[in-house]
Amino acid sequence: MGFGLPAAMGAKIGVPERQVVAVTGDGGFQMTMQELGTIAQSGIDLKIVILNNSFLGMVRQWQELFFERRYSSTEMKNPDFTTIARAYGIKASMVTSKKDMEIHIDKMFNHKGAYLLEIAVNKEENVFPMVPAGASLDDIMY
Repeated sequence: MGFGLPAAMGAKIGVPERQVVAVTGDGGFQMTMQELGTIAQSGIDLKIVILNNSFLGMVRQWQELFFERRYSSTEMKNPDFTTIARAYGIKASMVTSKKDMEIHIDKMFNHKGAYLLEIAVNKEENVFPMVPAGASLDDIMY
């Protein structure tokens, strides 16, 4: 968590002719969002997609599935990520409805330069597949 954005920056710098997209959760993004300054200053043409459920999503998922939804220290009070991106001069937009998804994705990929796309997802949307702690790959959950 928190590695996606800097890793994507390195990938884009390493192979500038390739399209690179960083897909991150809101918690992971908060750990490294100061890199927006580096992206803007260095002119890195990186596309950033934030899946925002206002939780530390993977931790919340474990608490839901294995600890009877006893959520502890996982709900987040997020800043307005699009406003922060714009403050750095990075184009940004937010998707709140599935019907608008394609429009925003097209806008992001047609934009020359860095772009931040924030996608609001359901608070209890889970990510699969996953392997429970102590389980083997035969016990993968879908």
